[in-house]
Amino acid sequence: MFDRVRKACARVFNGTRAEETGRAGAGTGEERRTEKGRTPNLFEAASAYVSACAEDDQERMDEAAGWVSPEALSFGVNELACRAVIALARERDESPRAVARALLGLPAA
Repeated sequence: MFDRVRKACARVFNGTRAEETGRAGAGTGEERRTEKGRTPNLFEAASAYVSACAEDDQERMDEAAGWVSPEALSFGVNELACRAVIALARERDESPRAVARALLGLPAA
């Protein structure tokens, strides 16, 4: 019984992976790769996307956005923003809310 469940899970995983590979390769059948030859994960994509946004580099933004699904990229960017605000709040000895509002140019609450 366990073997059947394992095989079913493997089929689902491999099917999902095949769809991602097709999408990531933009129809070429090739996966996107980092400089080290690996397929980038969502945090690498988010990091590359945000740093490209900060440098106003549209080409790198488009490349990073193609590495993962839009939903995964959104999750990664959100996680990066949360971690950055927390790190800045600790560094400044302020609350994360105050730091986030300051970064966005909002008045103190």
